[in-house]
Amino acid sequence: MTTSTTPSPFTETTGTARHAAFAELATTGPVQKVMLFTGVPAWLVTGYAEVRELLAHPAVVKTVGGPHMDTMPPDLNAAMNTHLLSTNPPDHTRLRRLVTAAFTVRRVEALAPRVQEITDGLLDELAAAGTGGPVDLVDGFGFPLPITVITELLGIPPGDRAEFRRWSSIAVNGAVHPADVYVDAARNMVGYVRELIAAKRADPSDDLLSALIAVHEDGDRLSQDELTSMVFLLLVAGHETTVNLIVSGVYALLRHPDQLALLRAEPERLPAAVEELLRYDGPVQVTVPAVAAAPIEVGGVTIPAGDVVLPALLAANRDQARFPAPDRLDITRTSNSHMAFGHGLHHCLGAPLARLEGRIALGTLFARFPGLRLADPAAEPARNPGLIINGLVALPVVLG
Repeated sequence: MTTSTTPSPFTETTGTARHAAFAELATTGPVQKVMLFTGVPAWLVTGYAEVRELLAHPAVVKTVGGPHMDTMPPDLNAAMNTHLLSTNPPDHTRLRRLVTAAFTVRRVEALAPRVQEITDGLLDELAAAGTGGPVDLVDGFGFPLPITVITELLGIPPGDRAEFRRWSSIAVNGAVHPADVYVDAARNMVGYVRELIAAKRADPSDDLLSALIAVHEDGDRLSQDELTSMVFLLLVAGHETTVNLIVSGVYALLRHPDQLALLRAEPERLPAAVEELLRYDGPVQVTVPAVAAAPIEVGGVTIPAGDVVLPALLAANRDQARFPAPDRLDITRTSNSHMAFGHGLHHCLGAPLARLEGRIALGTLFARFPGLRLADPAAEPARNPGLIINGLVALPVVLG
């Protein structure tokens, strides 16, 4: 099969162009050989059934690595990438068991009152800032809510959160940054987390990081690299994705006033609406890259051993073979088994927290500001370029 010359969805940053690029790739089959903007060839999988199959396929394996591996010191790579998204069984099984013991459903459910409190406070600030005109929903609400939640959950002081935003933004979109910028951000983040772990060992408290340090089973504990990697994963995955669930969700509903009107009239539909928003314009384009450990037959194509595999969650969630009228936002959609959180053994551990934050953020925002509208309805907001994350750079709104 020849490599596709269709525009790369990862560098499409205007309006709906990213979804259009994925759709164009899918017209010639559910599995395509593409050349990434990084210069690496890969197999991009856009079909729902094929993505689901590959996410559970034993020959699709993760590798411990990341952007700029040619300049990344091995010790720094180990401190950032020894986590759930870069390991395979039995190491993954062990890590997930230990992390799940600390990151419990009870701990997530107990966060609801605090998430509501943070949401209310941010909307108070947004209302004060919005008296003179448009406000940016990314900077004013979408970012500070999840970063406050995850840093409080981990026990990170408020004064350090701005630096974490800068570091994590570089880390999650590492391939579009120069190597020295990426490595510098990674080194700063790892150094900070190591100091924080040392402080929590000496003086543990009732937070997730202290629980991760303390968790054990039959004498087994998380190593230092596993701890720093899990903190890195939770910080990046725990707020970058939720920012985009909230902001993209608001944008989608404002662009579909009939769906927003239905949600306002029947607020009990909010959980289903969050699921539809995750399907319609989810926060993750593709999973963390994997490699075929052996030849894989999928979608009528043979992926050779050693090749990079990219299951495209964003494209799978708009596969017309699985979802009727996939490009239409429909909060009444039934059987909405989207894959915004992945599938199989790498299904997102933080999905319950993301759903909780999404429900509280969207429900409270639309209830608080019934006149909320786009500052410029004719403008299409820009998306951030990058391989993994799908999100808007900014979303100017008028609170009304």
